[in-house]
Amino acid sequence: MTWDWQVFCNSTLGEEPTGSCFGQNGDITYLDWLISAWGWTLSVSALALIVALATGIVIGILRTLPSARWRFVGNAWTELFRNIPLLVQIFLWYHVLPQVFPKLQALPGMVLVVFALGFFTSARVAEQVKAGIQALPRGQRMAGLAMGLTLPQTYRHVLLPNALRIVVPPLTSESMNIIKNSAVAFAVSIAELTMFAMQAQEETARGVEIYLAVTGLYFLSALAVNRVAGFIERSVRVPGLAHGGAK
Repeated sequence: MTWDWQVFCNSTLGEEPTGSCFGQNGDITYLDWLISAWGWTLSVSALALIVALATGIVIGILRTLPSARWRFVGNAWTELFRNIPLLVQIFLWYHVLPQVFPKLQALPGMVLVVFALGFFTSARVAEQVKAGIQALPRGQRMAGLAMGLTLPQTYRHVLLPNALRIVVPPLTSESMNIIKNSAVAFAVSIAELTMFAMQAQEETARGVEIYLAVTGLYFLSALAVNRVAGFIERSVRVPGLAHGGAK
């Protein structure tokens, strides 16, 4: 088998390369298209991660409150979003909810995918945050309340900062997963890496080169997240828990 990496320098209009792998005068090469698709993947992943963290932290807190009503809300959210397949949730957001709530029809498809992926991941983040809060000694909550802090202030200033430092490692995995899970966006025609791979392979018949390039970009993206999160983990590590146990 002969590999032809020059395929990325070909024009998407089917013309042979003219000396540059980047399109000129409005022409677009497969390399241009690949970089654009990578940008879409990173954008969807980053925005969905923001939604997942913001929502997941709130839901995780609700699941640890003394109020049974708020715990029920948090548990219901978690069970709902983690027990429905992600692809089904994408279709629900894209095809069903805009019919039920017509105002959603004005939103770009990318926004709907971001919310679907973000809420799906938020259920997993909430589980990690809940575990982090419950891993803290009960005395921390009692001490905060004894000092005159309200319950929200105790969570904000005492419990949550320590819990988030504990759960950085599992949140790293969720951050990497959200990049990989963004591949389902192709199902609703978001021009991310997986859709690029499928369409470019059909047009060029060079599936090996196309899919290897896309796989490499997924790998590099997840690896970058892993390295950044590892740096954050080392920076905020709780003293005494550096080797997995209290001293």
